[in-house]
Amino acid sequence: MTRPPHARGPLAAMYVGLALTVLATIAPYVDRGTTHVLADHIRAGYPDYSQARVDSAVITYLVVLSVIGALGVLAWLTAAWAVKAGKRWARPVATVMFVLGAIAALAGLLTKDTSGATGLPPELGWAGMTPCLAGVFVVTSLWRRRRPT
Repeated sequence: MTRPPHARGPLAAMYVGLALTVLATIAPYVDRGTTHVLADHIRAGYPDYSQARVDSAVITYLVVLSVIGALGVLAWLTAAWAVKAGKRWARPVATVMFVLGAIAALAGLLTKDTSGATGLPPELGWAGMTPCLAGVFVVTSLWRRRRPT
């Protein structure tokens, strides 16, 4: 069965968004194994923290970001399925999922912790924002197209 022509653009963007979400989710793990930007950011904000406490904070961030990433993956897959199946509720649900994802990404990028710095380093905050680019395209293209009959 082929997809209806109205769904091809949004579906492609959804799969791009899914890939960007997966990349944003694994970015903190790659950082932990290589550059240690997150650990250095925490250490700079809390110079009195022991290495064990910095490591604990990094692990906490990894868990939180992994849960957010898993929810993002689930959201992309659900929205893609709904669009592909021509569900009437696909557009509003995709819009709500985009708004929730954008709020979560902006919170990661902008929220300051007790040190006065943002909780996440800018590199990881911006990585979390990248799936929103695909989300903007998906939502606008879904609402511009006629609803399938």
